[in-house]
Amino acid sequence: MEAIVVWYLRMSLVYLVVGSAVGFGMILWPDEAGYFIPLHVHVNLLGFMAMMIYGVGYHILPKFSGRHVYSPRIMKVQFWSGNAGLIGMAAAWPFIISGEGGLFGGILIMASVITFVSVFLFAVNILKTIKSV
Repeated sequence: MEAIVVWYLRMSLVYLVVGSAVGFGMILWPDEAGYFIPLHVHVNLLGFMAMMIYGVGYHILPKFSGRHVYSPRIMKVQFWSGNAGLIGMAAAWPFIISGEGGLFGGILIMASVITFVSVFLFAVNILKTIKSV
């Protein structure tokens, strides 16, 4: 298995633990839970689920199609942009929910754009990998 694929899977599991810890904290401190709902959701879905899908997809889909990944470079850029975008969103959401927009609103927008670019890169890379000859 390629090293970058292993990193996708490792980060997926890190996000699973972080998302579960946030969820557990929400149960322990229900009065504060509302601030952390978007953080909990994004870390679990974009962190755990998407990173797992990216890693497994990059490992399995090229094998199923009998090809190499179209661009290993895109795969690496997508890894870093996906993590940066998610961390930016996770850091900004609690402040947005609490009404402290300002700087955090800009961080959230920028992180969301970075995350969207990451998702788009994955889609392009996989489609170009599995395209028919």
